[in-house]
Amino acid sequence: MIALALLATVAFQDIAALDRGVAAFTGRAIGQEGGARAVVDPRLRLAACPMVSMAWRTEAHDAVVVTCTGPDWRVFVPVVMPARAAAAPAAALPAAARNAEKVIRRGDPLTIEAGADGFSITRDGVALGDAAAGERLMVKVADGRMPVQAVAVEAGRATLPGWGDQ
Repeated sequence: MIALALLATVAFQDIAALDRGVAAFTGRAIGQEGGARAVVDPRLRLAACPMVSMAWRTEAHDAVVVTCTGPDWRVFVPVVMPARAAAAPAAALPAAARNAEKVIRRGDPLTIEAGADGFSITRDGVALGDAAAGERLMVKVADGRMPVQAVAVEAGRATLPGWGDQ
């Protein structure tokens, strides 16, 4: 009975308030270009936060990071990115572009690399799909439960999204 009383007194963060805050931060409604892709998962049970802070994850403005410092938690909210000419539907692409030679095949061992001036990291993994140079694929990394997304560079090499053009 005491455990039930304690559960009833635990306060959770208002997830709808996070959605409203992200919309105000981006200046765009959910689902609009520049706004959140979707609502924050209402099943989340985050400890109530007296004041959240929001910032862009990267200079590309691809996600909003909602952070609470006491209690300590953070949520990444993906943003609808502007459509680019290069992101045309596959049917609009020439046949040669649609059938680009795959440099990585499912099951291939590969190294994921990321770095900048002064540091670099690498991780070995196994490709979970086929990819041509510049295409994204999922990679099962050693000692990792969840696969990670990577961008194919060449046979046996990939990089993390956002690190290839630096």
